[in-house]
Amino acid sequence: MKSKISSLSKNEDFKSLLSGKKISNPYSIIFFKKISSKNNKLLNASIVTKRKIGNAVKRNKIKRRLRNIMNDAIKKINMDLNYSYLFIAKKNIYDAEYKMIKNSIFKDLAKVR
Repeated sequence: MKSKISSLSKNEDFKSLLSGKKISNPYSIIFFKKISSKNNKLLNASIVTKRKIGNAVKRNKIKRRLRNIMNDAIKKINMDLNYSYLFIAKKNIYDAEYKMIKNSIFKDLAKVR
């Protein structure tokens, strides 16, 4: 199943997601919640990296990695498209290996069901 990732744009969506459920791992915090105004054919996922993590180059690298992991998750895991997701990156995600980040996020996304 090929699905496109769309990011959240409204401030109300971000605030409502932060009041939803959360799963934490060593590399990121994942907030998820069902939003009624969401299109069920698209995956709503936003990625947030704080300025404390590093300069723009480091933050963009983290975002690219997480976006790639989300694309893999859509293909390999049977994700529930009714949920909207918010990923907040932690400081040690930049130095970690890609496989370690991917495995921990896949485990967490499997719990969402």
